[in-house]
Amino acid sequence: MPAIREGWSLVRVMGAGLNRSELRTRQGHSPGVRFPRVLGIECVGVVAASTDPALPEGTTVAAVMGEMGREFDGGYAEYVLLPDALLMPVTTTLAWEVLAALPETYLTAQGAFDALGIRPGEKLLIRGGTSSVGMAAASIAHGHGVEIAATTRRPEKAGALRAAGVDHVLHDDGGSPITPWPDGPSHVLDLVGASTVADSLRLVRRGGTVCVAGSLSGWLIRDFEPIAMIPSGTRLTAFHSNDAKGSAGAAVLERVVRNVETGVYRPNIDRVFGLDDIAAAHRYMEDNRATGKVVMLPQGTS
Repeated sequence: MPAIREGWSLVRVMGAGLNRSELRTRQGHSPGVRFPRVLGIECVGVVAASTDPALPEGTTVAAVMGEMGREFDGGYAEYVLLPDALLMPVTTTLAWEVLAALPETYLTAQGAFDALGIRPGEKLLIRGGTSSVGMAAASIAHGHGVEIAATTRRPEKAGALRAAGVDHVLHDDGGSPITPWPDGPSHVLDLVGASTVADSLRLVRRGGTVCVAGSLSGWLIRDFEPIAMIPSGTRLTAFHSNDAKGSAGAAVLERVVRNVETGVYRPNIDRVFGLDDIAAAHRYMEDNRATGKVVMLPQGTS
C-alpha cells in the first residue's frame, strides 16, 4: 500500500485501460524508464486517502499520462499514489469497465478530432481504424455527422468498424488506401504514424488536414522534408494525450462521459482482464488480436 505524501493522493483503482505504449515500455523501448516499475498510463477509481480538500475521500476520479507508469508507478495496481494535479473528478453512473475505457482513448480521439477542425458532412479517413483510438474516433465522428472511411489489416474486423459508425471499410495491405472519394478525404487521422504520414499528406485533398495522434509504426519519420512532403495549403498537425491531463482534460472528459451516457458516443470494449491476467492481456495486445479497447479490472471480471 503506497504511503501518501504532500501533494499526492491514494486512489483505489477500479479499472485501467491498456495501451500499446505500455507494451513498448515493457519491451524496453522507453529509455527514460527505470525498472522495476508498475506500468499503466491511465486509471479510474475512487480517492482512498486525500491531500487535496477539493478531492475528498470517495470522489470518483480518472487520471491519465503525466508520467504515470514511467517516472512513477501507474495504474496496473489495486492502489496507486498519484499527484493531485493529475486527478480529474468525474460524476457518472457508467460501469467501471466502460469508464476505464475512456480516459486515454477518448481524450486522445476527442483532442485529435478538435485539432482536425472537422465539421458535419466532411470526409474523414482514419488510418489504424481498429485501434482503440481509431474506434473511439469513429464513434465521435459518427456522432457529429461525418462521413468516415477507416483502414484495417484484418478483413474480419470490418463488422466492428461498421458497428462503430464507419461508412467505408478499407483493407490495409501496406500500400496507399483507395478511398471512396475521387479528390480524397478532407481530413486524415493517422494513428499508424511514422510509416504512413508522408502518404497521408499525398492522399488528403489539397487544403485538407492530416492529424497524427498515434505511433503504431514507431516514433520517427526518417528523412522528413517538410517543404517537399507537405503539399501547398495542406495542414499537418498532431495531438498528444499528455496535453489533456489533469485540469486541462477534466472538462473534455466530462463531455465525453455525457455523450457516452446519452448514446451519442459508443465505446468499443474488446475484452476485460483481471489484474492477475495482465501478462495474458499483454500477449493479447502484442498479437494484435484486439478490436477496440482492452480493459483491466483489479477486482477481476466476475
